[in-house]
Amino acid sequence: MPGFPVGGAGEEGYIPGATIRSGPMKRLFLLVLVALIPVAAVAQKRPMTTDDGLRLHGLSSGLMTPDGTGVLYGVSDLDWDENKRETTYFWIPADSGEAYAYLGKEGGSDPKFSPDGRLLVFKRTVDKKSQLFLMRTTGGEARQLTRHDESVGSYAWLPDSDALVFVADWARPRDEQKEYENGDDGIFVDEGPNGQTAARWQSLYRANVPEGKIARLTRDSLRIGSPAVAPDGRSLAFTVRRENRRNDGWKSEIFGFTFADSSLVRLTRNGAPEGSLEWAPDSRHLAFTAPDTADWDLRNEKIWILDTESGEIGMVSGGFTGNVGTYAFTPDGGSILFNGLLRTNSNLYRLVLDSGEVTALTDVVGTLSVRDFSRDRTRMVYEFSSVTEPPDLFTSSTVSLAPRRLTDLNPMVRDSLVLATAETIRWTSTDGLEVEGMLLTPPRAGGAMPLLLHIHGGPAGVFTNRFSYSAHVWAGLGYLQLMPNVRGSSGYDDALLRGNMNDIGGGDFQDLMTGVDRLAADGLADSTRMAVRGWSYGGILGGWTITQTGRFAAASVGAMVSDWTSEYGPGFNHDVTRWYIGGTPWSNPDEWRYRSALTHAPDVTTPTLILHGIADPTDTEPQSMSFFTALKDLGKEVRYIRFPRELHGFREPRHQRMRDIEEIRWIHEHVTGVEWTPWPAPKAKAAKDGDARE
Repeated sequence: MPGFPVGGAGEEGYIPGATIRSGPMKRLFLLVLVALIPVAAVAQKRPMTTDDGLRLHGLSSGLMTPDGTGVLYGVSDLDWDENKRETTYFWIPADSGEAYAYLGKEGGSDPKFSPDGRLLVFKRTVDKKSQLFLMRTTGGEARQLTRHDESVGSYAWLPDSDALVFVADWARPRDEQKEYENGDDGIFVDEGPNGQTAARWQSLYRANVPEGKIARLTRDSLRIGSPAVAPDGRSLAFTVRRENRRNDGWKSEIFGFTFADSSLVRLTRNGAPEGSLEWAPDSRHLAFTAPDTADWDLRNEKIWILDTESGEIGMVSGGFTGNVGTYAFTPDGGSILFNGLLRTNSNLYRLVLDSGEVTALTDVVGTLSVRDFSRDRTRMVYEFSSVTEPPDLFTSSTVSLAPRRLTDLNPMVRDSLVLATAETIRWTSTDGLEVEGMLLTPPRAGGAMPLLLHIHGGPAGVFTNRFSYSAHVWAGLGYLQLMPNVRGSSGYDDALLRGNMNDIGGGDFQDLMTGVDRLAADGLADSTRMAVRGWSYGGILGGWTITQTGRFAAASVGAMVSDWTSEYGPGFNHDVTRWYIGGTPWSNPDEWRYRSALTHAPDVTTPTLILHGIADPTDTEPQSMSFFTALKDLGKEVRYIRFPRELHGFREPRHQRMRDIEEIRWIHEHVTGVEWTPWPAPKAKAAKDGDARE
C-alpha cells in the first residue's frame, strides 16, 4: 500500500542506497544474511517481464505541508482497458502512518499548498479547459476558483495566502474562435506567438481566493514562464519571450512586475536562457538557473543570483561540478539547499553563499530527488530509487539523513522478482579519456554472456543509479548490459559535457566501443553475441554506430535523426549548429553530410529495428522513414514500426508494450538465433492491478 507504516525497512535511520563498508565484517554479515534466506524463497522468485514493468505503481508527485507535518502524493496505475495511466492522490502524515485517498474520483494535477498551509489549490479540466480548484487542507469538497476563457498554466501563491497569480493564453474573440474551430486554422510559422505550431500570447492574472475575482496584470504581447512571487508580496519575476521560434530559446529574459503600479521591468539582457526562478528572503535578490549568463553555452546548469536593484549577476554554485536540480533558500538567506547530480548519484547539498562552500548533506548510492521542503527548510520529502529499488517516497531532516519511509509501492519487485546486479565501472577510451558507465549483470551469470549496449539520450543525458524495469527484463533474458556515460554526458563536469563538441559520432563512438572491448577482454561479454539499442540521441548514435562497425548482431534505434540537413528546419538545430557539428548545412555542408548516418547507409550490415512516434516534435518521424527506406532499397535486413499519436516519449501503454516486445523479439532472435515467444498479452479487465493501496 502507498502508506507504509513505520517499521522494518521503513524505520527511522534506514538509509536507502547506503552500503556496508568492505572488510571482514562485511563478508561475515553477508554470509550470515545468505544463510538466513530460505532456499525455497529464492527458488520462487522469477525474472521480470515487460508486463510487470507496465503494471508497476508509479510515484507522480510529493508535496509537503509548509509546517512539515503532512505529505500529499500521487500514485499512477495502469488502466489497460482505457490504454492510459490514472493518478490517485493520497494524504499521509510526514512521520509515516496510514495513507488515505485525498482528492476524490475527479482527481487533479499540479497541487500547491498555500503558504499558511490552510488551503490546497490544484487543476482540473472543465469543458476542455484547465481551471484552478480550491479546498481546505483538512479536507472537504473542492470549489472551482477560476472560470477563465483559456486554460490556466503555471501559477504561484502570494505570501499572504489570500491570492495567487497564474499564466493563461489570450482568448480569441468569440467570432474568431468559431471560425478557428470550423477550420480557419492556418499557422503563420514564426510569426507573432507562433513557432512551428499555433500558439497564443499570454498574460499574468491575479485571482483573489475568497471571492475568486480575476484581475489581468500584464497586457504586453508575451510568452511567460516560471512565475515567482517575492516573499514581501510586492513584486513577482518571470521569464519572457517576445517570439516563439523553437531554436531561439536564448532570447528568454527575466522580467519583474510590481503590483503597486503595474510596472514591467526587464532585468536581464543576454544570450542565455534562464529558468527556475527563486527569490531570496530579502525580496531583493533573485536566483535562477542557466548554463551561462553571456551565451547559450554547453555547460551543466549553474545557480546565479541577480541583485534586482543594482542589476549585478553572479554565479554562486561554482563549487559544484555536477548538475544542479531543485533548490531553495534557507530562511536566513545565507544558504541554498539543492539537489545535485554528480556522476551516477543524486544527493542533497548545502551551498553557503558568503563562502561558496558546498557540502553534501546526503551520500546515498542511488538517486535522491527532493520533491519539496518544509517552510523552515528543516524537513524534506524526497523520492529515492536505485538500480534495484523502484521509486518510493521518504521524509527526513535536511540536517542529516534520517529517513522515514512513506510508501512501499511495489513490494513485488523485492519479494517476487530476480533482478540484475549493478556496479559502476571505468575504462580508458582511445584518446586516454576515462569513461564511466553502469554494468548490469544478469541473475544467472556465468562465462561470456550476450551483451546489450545501451546508449542514453541527450546528447547531454546520463545513465544514473535509478530503477529501470526494462533493464531487469533484459537481465532476466540473460543479457549483460553496459550503459556508458560517454563524452557529452551531464552530471560529471563541464569538460566531459563539452567533450563531443564539433565531434558527434567521433569520440563518443570510441567511448562506446572501448567499453565493449573492455568487457570482451575481461571474458564477461561474448563478442559474437552483441546488440546495441538507444532512443533519441541513443538512436542517433546507435544509427551512426552500425554504419561504422559490423560487430553487432542486432540493433534497435528509436526516435533517431539520420540526416542532419533535412532535420535543420523541422527539428531542433541550435545544439547542432552551436555545439555538436557547427555552422549550418550551407556554411559547413560536408561536415553535416558526413555526420549523418544516412550518408553511410551502404555500410550497414547489422539487422536493424527502427521505432518512432509519428507525432514526435523533437526528432521528426521522417528521419526514421528515410533511414528505413535507404536500408530497404539497399537490400539490408530492416524493420520499421511507426506509432500513431506518439510524441518523443510514448504515452499509450499498448504502444509501450508493443515497442518493448518487438525490440526484445528482434534483438533476442538475432543475437541468440532462438525464436522468442512473448509473454501472453494482458486481457481486457484482467490487466488492472487493483487499488494502489492493496
